[in-house]
Amino acid sequence: MAHEIIERNRGLDGVVLVGIQRGGVWLAKALGAEIVRIEDRESGHASVPVGSVDASLYRDDIGLRPVAPGSVSELEFDIDGVTVVLVDDVLFTGRTVRAALDAIADYGRPRAVQLAVLIDRGHRELPIRPDYVGKNLPTSGDESVSVTSDGVVIS
Repeated sequence: MAHEIIERNRGLDGVVLVGIQRGGVWLAKALGAEIVRIEDRESGHASVPVGSVDASLYRDDIGLRPVAPGSVSELEFDIDGVTVVLVDDVLFTGRTVRAALDAIADYGRPRAVQLAVLIDRGHRELPIRPDYVGKNLPTSGDESVSVTSDGVVIS
């Protein structure tokens, strides 16, 4: 996925990574490190800002289930006019991504937003499609998928 992000954006100029709290943060950091490793090898210098956004209070199902803020948003860079690569571990219904888009809008107006997910389960409830996918993993609606840096667990 790191190579795809670099290729699609023709480098790193004006690109930032934003992980969705909680599962997307470690992945955004890992992607950022890999992007820097790749670009360092090719150009001798590289950096890509990495931040996080907590979308829990922007969800549309707050009244339907208990939702508590997972963490704080950490966007220590300006997102106006840049390409934000929104990163999450698992894409399922699309509701978390929709909430994250609303959260990002409170910080500014990016030039574009791209979506990178490690696992795409399908079962979308909203018209959201990722730009970068690590693996498509068909599951039933009642299964649960957990992703860590050690692997994927389906239960």
